[in-house]
Amino acid sequence: MEHNMGLYETPFYSIKLGKKKVEVRLNDEKRRRIRVGDTIKFTKLPDRNDSLTVKVIELREFPTFREMYESIPASDLDSVGDSIKGMVEETYRIYTPEKEKEWGTLAITIRLID
Repeated sequence: MEHNMGLYETPFYSIKLGKKKVEVRLNDEKRRRIRVGDTIKFTKLPDRNDSLTVKVIELREFPTFREMYESIPASDLDSVGDSIKGMVEETYRIYTPEKEKEWGTLAITIRLID
């Protein structure tokens, strides 16, 4: 099954260059439909003028983004040198702590297939 998701420019190019191997999402209803072996088409935001396709290699659920960031090597997230605190704060600009508490989080290990 193919899933469609938007992705901001920095993480989009990080995946395209092969640096980012794990995409971080809220484990909401949309993400709970993802299975290992599925593909995800990421469209670059905000202009939507580029896209890339990845294969889902692994799915890992975590109660919080903090626990996720403490468990996954920074190199897999292309965030070497970033603090866990800073990464959590950055994620909360996209997803609220309330939504995190409601849904939990999902680490999607991916491989570029474009």
